[in-house]
Amino acid sequence: MIKRQTMPLQDKNIRNKNFDEVALGFELKQIKIEASRCLNCKNPLCVKACPVNINIPKFIKEIIKDDYEEAYSTIYKENIMPGVCGRVCPQEKQCEGACVLGIKQESVSIGALERFLGDYSLENNIFNKENIIENNLKVAIVGSGPAGLSAAASLRRLGYSCDIYEALHDFGGVLRYGIPEFRLPKSIVDEEINRLKNLNINFHKNTIIGKTLTVDQLFNEYNYKAIFVATGAGLPKSLHIKGENLNGVYYANEFLTRVNLMKAYQFPNSPTPIKVGDVVCVVGGGNVAMDAARVAKRLGAKEVFVLYRRDMEALPARREEINHAIEEKIDFRLCLNPVELIGEDYILKTVKAEIMKLGEKDSSGRKRPIPTGKYKTFKIDSCIIAIGQNPNPILKNTTNNLKVDQKDRIIVENCQTSIPGVFAGGDIVTGAATVIEAMGAGKRAAESINKYIKSTL
Repeated sequence: MIKRQTMPLQDKNIRNKNFDEVALGFELKQIKIEASRCLNCKNPLCVKACPVNINIPKFIKEIIKDDYEEAYSTIYKENIMPGVCGRVCPQEKQCEGACVLGIKQESVSIGALERFLGDYSLENNIFNKENIIENNLKVAIVGSGPAGLSAAASLRRLGYSCDIYEALHDFGGVLRYGIPEFRLPKSIVDEEINRLKNLNINFHKNTIIGKTLTVDQLFNEYNYKAIFVATGAGLPKSLHIKGENLNGVYYANEFLTRVNLMKAYQFPNSPTPIKVGDVVCVVGGGNVAMDAARVAKRLGAKEVFVLYRRDMEALPARREEINHAIEEKIDFRLCLNPVELIGEDYILKTVKAEIMKLGEKDSSGRKRPIPTGKYKTFKIDSCIIAIGQNPNPILKNTTNNLKVDQKDRIIVENCQTSIPGVFAGGDIVTGAATVIEAMGAGKRAAESINKYIKSTL
């Protein structure tokens, strides 16, 4: 029995003080061993479990044959960002979770193989040559995150001229502002996006659709045949408790944007400062909470703890991220729900949390947290709230007849919104999801857009 290979990591006592990548990637010897573990199933469930349906057995076969270029090409046909997805996708819940080998042994480390091929292609300047036949039709993409990039690539391959409009001053969406450097180096994001630029996809930054330009203008003045909205979910959810407006309280997306996009971790070499103090509390249990906690530790906090209202088993974050956080001396204070943030002279000093007990399972499949009426308080210097995000309402508020649900998520049918010719996908439709799920949504939207435009000609 060949054991699953272990990813080399930075030493835990060194990495929690720097922003260099934690996971170092498989060596070539490990890649060959891991690829040899694949059963080459006749009915590959891993492919069905992949949101973009990569032919996983085929690219693994090519690795075994030492044909890394063909292996990369196999992935790139379906996934334009293997270097990104190999790092940040929750493979354990998708392709690796469906791996037949995982029934009796550990599943094949598909994500690590994908990451290797993505990096190999960048290091050796390997890229797919696209035979694009121009159709002289234009499509606008609103948002340069995973869904927008995926849709643009799919549409470009069909011959459309694609313009991506980004509200921020750099491209990549959540890949740029949401995921820390130590999990996803921004040089990888840059390289993957440059490949799309080489396909003659046009990128426009500092453009807020709904403010800088309206949907009507895109149709009437810029002559786009369709518009794809992929603006993500960037509006933070509030705890709705007293003290959230105190100095020292951050919402996770603001905190991570300052650090990732604005490079606050390089202050004063970067102009954006950020202050966390000695003791940091992070509220939440998802991947964003893990990112925020681990970033705070790297910014110099002596003590970082996570407050979560359920137990360890119910934490929604990837197990890998939880384990890395524990190794980096992040403390988990569980079955605690913050009810008040207390300050002096408008400066945060204390968090008050109610002790919870767990009852029967709720609709999420997890045990329901029940208040006990008992409390604990903790002295803190800053608090980072990471309990989820909602879509920003700018587009809804400036676009007539755009139907949304109670959470401001755009309502679609076959990826098309209530406005003819306007499509949407990714977090703006589903709420916060994974990078690869957003990319799958972008691919599906491209198919719908192509059918729609053809029907109007």
